[in-house]
Amino acid sequence: MPLFNQRHHQALVQRQQQGLYRQLKCVEENPQWLNFASNDYLGLAQDPEIIAAWQLGLDKYGAGSGASPLVTGFQPPHADLEQQLTEWLGYQRALLFNSGFSANQAVLFTLLQAQDHLFQDKLNHASLIEAGMLSPAKMKRFAHNDVTALARQFATMNTDVDTASLVVTEGVFSMDGDCAPLALLRQITEQHQSWLMVDDAHGCGVLGEAGQGSCHLAGIKADILVVTFGKAFGIQGAAVLCSQETAEYLIQFARHYIYSTAMPPAQAVALRQACSLIQTQPWRREKLQALSGHLDHYLDNSIDLMPTITPIKPIIIGDSTQTMAIATQLQQRGIKVGAIRPPTVPPHSARLRITLTANHNETDIRQLAVAINEVVDVG
Repeated sequence: MPLFNQRHHQALVQRQQQGLYRQLKCVEENPQWLNFASNDYLGLAQDPEIIAAWQLGLDKYGAGSGASPLVTGFQPPHADLEQQLTEWLGYQRALLFNSGFSANQAVLFTLLQAQDHLFQDKLNHASLIEAGMLSPAKMKRFAHNDVTALARQFATMNTDVDTASLVVTEGVFSMDGDCAPLALLRQITEQHQSWLMVDDAHGCGVLGEAGQGSCHLAGIKADILVVTFGKAFGIQGAAVLCSQETAEYLIQFARHYIYSTAMPPAQAVALRQACSLIQTQPWRREKLQALSGHLDHYLDNSIDLMPTITPIKPIIIGDSTQTMAIATQLQQRGIKVGAIRPPTVPPHSARLRITLTANHNETDIRQLAVAINEVVDVG
């Protein structure tokens, strides 16, 4: 057997034996299902106004952009969306990317040099951790949301004139649903003349006044803010918000930006509509808060639901096999929840990742809670 085949076979068998085998499933629309596994927090993915905006964009600009932004891919809808984002979120520039993964990697690969220091929350997204590992900088990971641990790492940092430092955190952590202590992180980065980068994939649109996100809620401004459009915006893509000079630096040197085809202009038209709805329809965020209260009310007190102010509501089960079995039982009752296992989460912390959306109602929440009360064994 060729070596590649041998490696693949052994790795797949091992993954199955560990109970961690991932399966790609084609999800067909089923009106009988209640979906509590989606990141479409504000319920915009099927919004008629956004669909109509995309269709208008298609009629005017066609299906694709045709090239990278620096060739012919950057068109008026892209410029309009960037301007809208800068005015809303309070930055000089916004650069568009096709995914949050590419946006995060573009920033870390481009900004960091060999003598620099990178400090990352231990629970940061895989795109950030991988980029840090592959970047030339010296990366250290601090205990989750532990500002004291970060301060200790700063104390051991080389302070040469040519040494820059960057602290990276998520605004809302996708698997726990908790928020970073952004005010404290901003304070410590200012003390050490470090930059702060916040990936607010799960906070932008959901938290803060007019949905401006985690930083706005915390009353701080990050040096670099990454927002993604596949969650609260209901679509796809991402943007890096930053200063004028940083944006120009990324345009010159970020390979993910230079060599990727720009997002379709029709998509940018739809994203402008999504951005407008996020700002002008606060009822969506208000509904999420109400639904969160209903879940607390209907769920049995013996169920260890992690308290969060976000739509992400984890229930830690621990064992991966048991977690999958519970998710299967819920699906048999017509309820879809995320079953998250290592290595996505730390060992022995497999969980049900419940996500609420503005498309849910109190009856849906009651049905979810009753089913969980029936199938989760609290020992």
